[in-house]
Amino acid sequence: MSGSTFSFTRLRAQFIKEVLSVLRDPRSRMVVFVPPILQLLIFAFAATLEVRNVDVAVYDQDAGRWSHELIQRLDSAGFITRLRHVDSQRQLDTLIDRGEVIAALSIPVDFSRAIAAGDSGRVQVLVDGRRSNAGQITVAYLSTIAADVGAEVVPEAQVPTPVVARHWFNPNLTYRWFIVPGLSGILALFSALMITSLSIARERELGTFDQLLVSPTSTPEIIISKSLPALAIGTALGLFMIGAGVFLFGIPFTGSFGWLLLSLMLFILSVVGIGLMISAVSMTQQQAILGAFAIGVPAVLMSGFATPVENMPLVLQWLAQAIPLTHFLVIVEGSFLKAMPASDILASLWPLAVIAVITLTMATVFVRGRLQ
Repeated sequence: MSGSTFSFTRLRAQFIKEVLSVLRDPRSRMVVFVPPILQLLIFAFAATLEVRNVDVAVYDQDAGRWSHELIQRLDSAGFITRLRHVDSQRQLDTLIDRGEVIAALSIPVDFSRAIAAGDSGRVQVLVDGRRSNAGQITVAYLSTIAADVGAEVVPEAQVPTPVVARHWFNPNLTYRWFIVPGLSGILALFSALMITSLSIARERELGTFDQLLVSPTSTPEIIISKSLPALAIGTALGLFMIGAGVFLFGIPFTGSFGWLLLSLMLFILSVVGIGLMISAVSMTQQQAILGAFAIGVPAVLMSGFATPVENMPLVLQWLAQAIPLTHFLVIVEGSFLKAMPASDILASLWPLAVIAVITLTMATVFVRGRLQ
């Protein structure tokens, strides 16, 4: 019983030492706390797929009633900053080549005459393919404007019944409602990864790792003492960012906070194991930081945050299932907007538990190899 108490005392002392080493070191404080907060505030506004403030060129060879109507609609569109009128096809091509406009419209000479004769007017749209995603969205916006003009041309009796779209969970298509919950998982990932990857590397760089080798502390105690600070700080930062999404950005939270907290802690634990493995093989803190980014950035790209996992090749889809962020994003985004039921949460929670067990077990092997 006394040995157990003494072991707990050692564990508590090491835990306090690890927390103080993070809080007292200015470099650690800067790496762990400042970037996540700044990134949340910046990315919440900068990371968006919406197309705004773009220039569009128009070459109007018709100058008739319906071309004038189309240009007026384009000029009043909110996503267009400037509608640039040109006098030749060469000027149109030059603006596209220089990247000064994202799209250009060439209205033929018989546009209004064809519409007056009962035919459908045709407009050529040139898009800058170098900005493929923004170009596709711009074409969708322009198609909507053209459809509105077409609705005025066709008599009311011939207008087909429009399709009414209803957007569940995000009726106004507010992009921030999608991006901020995902950012909370990404920034919590990097925070926990940084804390744990710097832990052993810091000991080795400061020369205190040899003292750790001759101390009576066992390997499990070392791993637990280096895991708990990351778990506590990472969970606190994750909750802070989730709270910022609710109270600062006004995103509705409709799910279970208890399930989300459990998922967040399990997610942090799975990341802690990866961070400890990076720290065990790193000789300096600089190597640990580079290792954390080498693991973290591909994990974000393959997690489904920016592009759906289903769009990836089959091999990468399998690899994405081994990434903790892939499963946590499903839980956190579902908890915010759609009140995800417990059965669906458990479907993404058990892979997190499996990943946590595997990464922590491998971290134990790596750390024990360094301590021998």
